[in-house]
Amino acid sequence: MITALINIAFWASTSLTLLILLLPSQYGVSRESTKKSERQDQSQARKDRFQVLVLGDIGRSPRMQYHALSIAKKGGMVDIIGYQESDVHPDIAANPRISIVPLPSHPSFLQTSNKILFLFFGPLKVVFQLWSLWRCLAYRTEAARWLLVQNLPALCITFDALFGYYKWTPAVAEIQYSQNPPSIPTLAVASLVCFLRNTALVIDWHNFGYSILALKLGDQHPLVKISKSYETIMSRYATAHLCVTNAMARVLKEEFSVKAPILPLHDRPAEHLRPIQDDAIRLEFLLSLQETAHVRTLLGSGDVQVLVSSTSWTADEDFSVLIDALTRYSDLAVSGERKLPHILAIITGKGPQREAYLAEIASLKKAGKLQQVDIESAWLSTHDYASLLASANLGVSLHTSSSGVDLPMKVVDMFGAGLPVVGWDRFEAWPELVTEGVNGRGFGSAEQLVEHLVDLFGNPAKLAVLREGALKEGSRRWDDEWDPIAGRLFGLVDV
Repeated sequence: MITALINIAFWASTSLTLLILLLPSQYGVSRESTKKSERQDQSQARKDRFQVLVLGDIGRSPRMQYHALSIAKKGGMVDIIGYQESDVHPDIAANPRISIVPLPSHPSFLQTSNKILFLFFGPLKVVFQLWSLWRCLAYRTEAARWLLVQNLPALCITFDALFGYYKWTPAVAEIQYSQNPPSIPTLAVASLVCFLRNTALVIDWHNFGYSILALKLGDQHPLVKISKSYETIMSRYATAHLCVTNAMARVLKEEFSVKAPILPLHDRPAEHLRPIQDDAIRLEFLLSLQETAHVRTLLGSGDVQVLVSSTSWTADEDFSVLIDALTRYSDLAVSGERKLPHILAIITGKGPQREAYLAEIASLKKAGKLQQVDIESAWLSTHDYASLLASANLGVSLHTSSSGVDLPMKVVDMFGAGLPVVGWDRFEAWPELVTEGVNGRGFGSAEQLVEHLVDLFGNPAKLAVLREGALKEGSRRWDDEWDPIAGRLFGLVDV
């Protein structure tokens, strides 16, 4: 037993020594002959350098992109690190102070649709991703003063794949490892690099990984408890924390016992999300979309209401609630009990459950259950998505919040475009975002959702009141929120 412990200690210390020796210098050239002015320049350059680590596709992480843009606006140099699977925000690509450092995709030979091979290749993909992340943080980028890393629930994907809790299909097998490195070792890697390079670590909490895992395994499952313990421990190694709600800050303080500063930083819309006040411009944009081809005549006559929802097609958004509500709405409209307009529902986003839901929608349409409703799926550019929100009549959020203390950023985007919202409200943090009857309405069932649709689309004046509230709420922008909180934390904004 003693011999085994000695061997473990020897190899652990040897590995750590090698990592330290191979790690690039924290401050650049550090010889005695280095001039004082050069050392000062290097120190200043390091002070102004930031790393923003995205645990997934950069293009699908708007909050982290907004962080990078805000830092660059204040004079910082930013390396934004993550996967490049979709287009990034145009301002990110055009900003000379922001460098995109892509994480490499796993080798093609690790791709497989064989269930047995997948169980073997899955861990190899994890190892490859971790090595890629370590190499990127420690070698491919210069030492930075700050590393801002998002905390997203990627670890449930790893557990599902390794232990078979996900219902396996070849398509799911590729989704599980194509986007996100597992957050359990990722936070550890980031913490180690920050320790070795004297970089301050800031965790931006979007949600808790253990709560997402609990959706599949249950609150009492050992892996859920391990996940929560891990997040609790790792949270104590950060210099500071940002989080999306006051409720989440409370959990970090009371349940995670975090002693470092915890700064609630609510999501706010970015500059490209703006209302379109001119009805003619809104109509022109809607007519330009291929998704409106079936209702262009109705659009021109004003006899259709455009409903938009953005979803990741995952377990924490029960899309069946919206399908059920739209089916009931169509029945009411066909029955003639109330004069109700036709609905065009445009659903944006990609995700693992998308094809299954689209098949269900097609089946309902074929059966004549959606006579007064058209449901279209779309994947739009950043610019077109912003224009769609500004041109629609109502937004719908199906985000259920696994933790109860996070908020859907899609609602923030909708407010930025002046779009009123109806959303699932059965969680603690909802009132931090939506004021009932002022800028939106909440629901807790398909029955309540269809009541809102009938009431708002059947009474345009009520919908207009919510739109005014959405315009007011959306007038507070991202930089208004970011500057006094994150800007001060990073020393980029004067106190």
